[in-house]
Amino acid sequence: MNDKERRALGEATIKDVYAGDVVVPPEGYAFSDIMLKQLFAELWTRETLSMRDKRILLLGIIAEKGEATTFKIQAKASLKRGEINPAEARELLLFIAQYAGYPRAASMLGPLEQAIAEFEKEKTAAAD
Repeated sequence: MNDKERRALGEATIKDVYAGDVVVPPEGYAFSDIMLKQLFAELWTRETLSMRDKRILLLGIIAEKGEATTFKIQAKASLKRGEINPAEARELLLFIAQYAGYPRAASMLGPLEQAIAEFEKEKTAAAD
């Protein structure tokens, strides 16, 4: 696969991974070009782990690092893609608290509930 094809696959994959909520970065920035061609075109498309498995692993890593904004983005995308439901998302955070610590997990609680509320609002609006 050439660079142009890898870029195109990376763009399609990032749109899928984030359920359309993340803007594809413009071409010409080394950081985002490499991210699209490697992370999204090569790693997210591998089939050994399911998208759900990758997302759960990623949510755990992000929560442990205390990245609340990124946690919310990932949680909402996972909800929108049907990888987890709200009850599973809350259970995941409870499990994370045991290993990452309650203060770290507690800082993810607000963003998680915001992601769930936004997901449910969008789902209701789409049904109307």
